[in-house]
Amino acid sequence: MSDEVLPDPDRVEGAPHPRETARLIGQGAAEAEFLDAFNSGRLHHGWLITGPRGVGKATFAWRLARFLLANQDAQDDGLFGAPPPPASLDVDPEHPVSRRMLALSEPGLFLLRRGPNDKGDRLAAEIRVTEVRKLGNFFALSSADGGRRVVIVDAADELNMQAANAILKMLEEPPARTVLLLVSHQPSGLLPTIRSRCRTLRLTPLGSEDMATALEQAGIEAEGDPVALAELSGGSVGAAVRMLNLGGLKTYAELVGLMENLPRLDRARALKLAEAAAMRGAEERRDLLFSLTDLFMIRLARTGATGHPPSAEAAPGEAALLQRLAPDPQRARDWADCAQEIGARARHGRAVNLDPASLVLDTVFRIQQTAKG
Repeated sequence: MSDEVLPDPDRVEGAPHPRETARLIGQGAAEAEFLDAFNSGRLHHGWLITGPRGVGKATFAWRLARFLLANQDAQDDGLFGAPPPPASLDVDPEHPVSRRMLALSEPGLFLLRRGPNDKGDRLAAEIRVTEVRKLGNFFALSSADGGRRVVIVDAADELNMQAANAILKMLEEPPARTVLLLVSHQPSGLLPTIRSRCRTLRLTPLGSEDMATALEQAGIEAEGDPVALAELSGGSVGAAVRMLNLGGLKTYAELVGLMENLPRLDRARALKLAEAAAMRGAEERRDLLFSLTDLFMIRLARTGATGHPPSAEAAPGEAALLQRLAPDPQRARDWADCAQEIGARARHGRAVNLDPASLVLDTVFRIQQTAKG
């Protein structure tokens, strides 16, 4: 099997590839910071693009690459002087660079991501040094025209140690007219020397309005409350797409409904939730259920610690429920301890293939026990 038929490792299922998204929503501060560096002649050779998963880091990297390759002469004094500085990172979709990048045929761009494993039947678990070595041919072939080169690393968190050291050497001795754009979900896990040799651009979670705009741009119909979707997805478009694909808004509403009479528990309702999670082919929905349960516990603990519920409800009746179950800091600590215990038990249960229905019921009963105080 060739790598052309393998899934893209840098694409969220159900959403367009980042190179297909020309506009970045809700990240004006990061765009302005980069544009200022470019226009002032302080363009760094290494940029670390960080932030939570799904907020547009890969889209931003492709947007920056498109801008850099389409503005080759923006800073060079020609016969009639330099052209006026760009006022935005926008590039016409009909520009030759835009069209070549969309087709993955732009000679000035190299995309470094996970490749196929040794058998070629699936993606490797990490970016290996063999993929980084391909950069040698890229630089040799692209150096002839003397133009700018851009390398996108998506994601730098997936570099194995050999590959990370190879990228570090490139950051220490950057090839001429080359910009490296490193996407990272957890920059604290990168080599400190890689972080120190890059300038950081941090992207932030999206609010409900920006989330709705981003989903509309991606051609994704967002059903339900956009505020609840932004709350449950943490402002991440990628998480929101997963939430929509798996019915996350409905699942969280069912979870809140199950908890509304605690410490009294509707056992029939709990059994129905457990049976749905145990159905064949429900692995992704089951994982989402545990993630949403963990989020519910976090929102409980935060309510008790701060004295008030989150500013926006993620399900009808949630605010009153959170305040009733977590009225003070002591109860906040109880819920935080409960969340930690439930998380550990769920991980262990999944590791030993415990019956999914039993695992869900165990989680619900532990929450009921905590609610009794």
